[in-house]
Amino acid sequence: MPFHYIKYNMKHTLTFLFLTISLWANAQSTATVYGKITDIEGESLIGASVYVEKKESEGTETDVEGLYELKVQAEKNLKIVISYTGYKTQIIQIGKLGEDERYKLNTQLEILTEIVEGAVVEGDRVMESNGMIREGTEQLRILPNSTGSVESMLPGIGLGVTAGQGGGALSSQYSVRGGNYDENLVYVNDFEVYRPQLIRAGQQEGLTFPNLDLIRDLSFSSGGFDARYGDKLSSVLDIKYKRPTDMRGSFEMSLLGGTAHLEGSAKIGKDTTGYQRFRYLVGTRYKTTRYILGSLDTKGEYTPNFWDVQGYFTFDLSREWQLGFIGNYNRSEYDFIPISRSTAFGLIDFALNLVTVFEGQETDDFTTYMGGLNLSYVPENRENPMFLKLLASSYQSDENERIDIIGDYLIGQIDSDLGSDDYGEIVSVLGTGTQHQFVRNYLTSNVSNVEFKGGIEFSKGFEEPTFDLTVDENKEEPTITSHFLQWGAKYQNEIINDKLNEWERLDSAGYSLPYSDQNVWVLGTLKTENNLSSNRISGYVQDTWTKSKDSMELKITYGVRAQYWDMNKEFIASPRAQILYKPRTKNDVALRFATGLYFQSPFYREMRRLDGTVNTDLLSQKSFHVVGGYSWDFKIGSTPFRFIAEAYYKHLWDMVSYDLDNVRIRYSGENDATGYVAGIDLRINGEFVPGEESWINLSLLRARESLTDVQHYKYEVGSTDSVAVKTVARPTDQLLSMSIFFQDHLPKNPNFKMHLNLTVGTGWPFGIPNNNVGPRNTYRFRAYHRVDIGFSFKLWNADWKERRPRHPLRFTRNTWLSLEAFNLMKVSNQASNTWIKTIYGTQFAVPNFLTSRRINLRFRVEF
Repeated sequence: MPFHYIKYNMKHTLTFLFLTISLWANAQSTATVYGKITDIEGESLIGASVYVEKKESEGTETDVEGLYELKVQAEKNLKIVISYTGYKTQIIQIGKLGEDERYKLNTQLEILTEIVEGAVVEGDRVMESNGMIREGTEQLRILPNSTGSVESMLPGIGLGVTAGQGGGALSSQYSVRGGNYDENLVYVNDFEVYRPQLIRAGQQEGLTFPNLDLIRDLSFSSGGFDARYGDKLSSVLDIKYKRPTDMRGSFEMSLLGGTAHLEGSAKIGKDTTGYQRFRYLVGTRYKTTRYILGSLDTKGEYTPNFWDVQGYFTFDLSREWQLGFIGNYNRSEYDFIPISRSTAFGLIDFALNLVTVFEGQETDDFTTYMGGLNLSYVPENRENPMFLKLLASSYQSDENERIDIIGDYLIGQIDSDLGSDDYGEIVSVLGTGTQHQFVRNYLTSNVSNVEFKGGIEFSKGFEEPTFDLTVDENKEEPTITSHFLQWGAKYQNEIINDKLNEWERLDSAGYSLPYSDQNVWVLGTLKTENNLSSNRISGYVQDTWTKSKDSMELKITYGVRAQYWDMNKEFIASPRAQILYKPRTKNDVALRFATGLYFQSPFYREMRRLDGTVNTDLLSQKSFHVVGGYSWDFKIGSTPFRFIAEAYYKHLWDMVSYDLDNVRIRYSGENDATGYVAGIDLRINGEFVPGEESWINLSLLRARESLTDVQHYKYEVGSTDSVAVKTVARPTDQLLSMSIFFQDHLPKNPNFKMHLNLTVGTGWPFGIPNNNVGPRNTYRFRAYHRVDIGFSFKLWNADWKERRPRHPLRFTRNTWLSLEAFNLMKVSNQASNTWIKTIYGTQFAVPNFLTSRRINLRFRVEF
């Protein structure tokens, strides 16, 4: 045998023996990974699988307390896979562990039916691939909030969100990127929720459906959202309630009302797979704005009372089946006996004052009921996880408006000369008269639906085969691709019964307007009765395709919605797509693009014309969205921050023109407008003070419209000559808006916190009522600016028990005392106008101001 052949074989034999010994030695060098696996509510998951990636057969499972312990190979880069039937699988990179090292790894799994697609950064606030911002609610519960609603906090959470025209301390309505409040979708646990239709002022507005004490988290999109969400033009608010594990509760009281809630779970039976569990979540709220209404210009006896009770109950029939029920009863009562009003307005050199004396009263009540049932199925032992869900719900409202108020008014010029003896007094009477408003409106509505939805996930990871026995630490990770396919179908029935009877009489200097020597005329007469019944069928299908390799991630969500409504015989289909890209070399940067068609099929209010008749042939309003976004996570020192920028364009057609009057939207009832909305939203958020989240939002917006067959024009400044224009401002056109939310605490006592909320915005447009021709929306309200501030002091925390065993609040988990100041600077922001007309035809727009400064004391206990 040749010597070189023996040498060659000996070389490979020794190499083989060396590698074998090395692998054996490494196999004997181990470490331990241990911890606890729970769901997002902290409940232990029994039997969850924990293993090293690609070594499932060598893994372990969690015990009855959710605990596990896994032996792993030391000195090797590791990825730990954690999976559980019906929950989103997690793959966690833990790197190299030393010999005999013990590494603690606790984690929470999200249920499959509540998957958050494509989170860019984990944390309390998460930016998702579909453009939705996800927010926890623990911090929100102690922030200053005059309405008590989560919607009032959206201007600080979402992009391009501003309080509605009639906002302030009374209303929860909001506008998103040039849309009105009716263009926003709201879901609670996958059920779409509705609101009363007849509300005309913030004073009447009671409690919205979402209860802040019951909310686990919320997601919000300002546009370009998925096909799985419904048919509205502007935004989606998707709220998930808690899934309780332990018995807990809270109680809160303040000068504006109070809240209470109780939650918990109980094991009520046992089957072959484990305990069956019943969960309950019950809350009640009471709100009164009497204290705040006392700061309005109109003085009188205000008696507002708003309260509700709601519950969410779930029962685990087995590990695969869950039954849930949600119910709500909401009652709003508003009684008002006006006495007098005094409103000063005008210019420095032409100051006016409106003085009114009233007789009569207003009595309104709004009652809503909602009940929903859902059945969820998440099968076990499937290679491709899936879920199926059946939902059925019914919403009913009973709304009554009764107004009979006579106001005798005088409008005059007041002396504005500081050196005059008559300073502040009326020196010239410009008009006197009487306004008589009579309203008897009654509306009942019932919306019932049934929906079936589901989803299935397909994933695949692969790498090129290799025969190299050496370990390459710099080797690229395998490419992982997945699809998450979702679908749904929904049937909905709507029944509306509306009875209108309202009129207004205007008398100036003893003459009824419009004046006639033959008859006595009244203004704005409405006397109609409308009864409608209709059916809608809608559905969607969408897929989320994900590709990840190393730190690069690409997500593409694409789908289509379709709807048919038998009232107008219209079929609509709206394709939508979203793209999220995280570059491989810059994993702190994310790029987003979204586009699609968004249609809004009419509901009753859009169909009702100004004369009270109903247009049953009204088509859906339509828009085409293009949204581009950029997100950058960075650090200043060791403090993380995030910068988000989004630019958008929305082309609108078949729009229903409308005017805003306080919080009431007065639709034309016709597809008589086209237009566009374009803008830029900028946001930076982070811990400007360590441990306290703050943010700054800045939005630039242009919203324009053009009415069909109308030549619009405007007047040049300082001239009576008119100039033809192609478009005019939409009622929600607000060039600039900015909100700053800042939190701080005492340096040596973080239990004493300060919360400051500053909102600034340019004025909203308005025009002469019922004028859709010529110079539409040519005037502007004054700029809106408001500062709210709150000081909260944590009186007790459960972690202090060892240090303070005899504290009187030791039976609670957390106790807070807060002092809040709403409208700190006492700014007179404008909600709407009251139009006064003289016998000579001159009209005066008298501003209706929002509430002034008010102080609130709040006490909250959590146990």
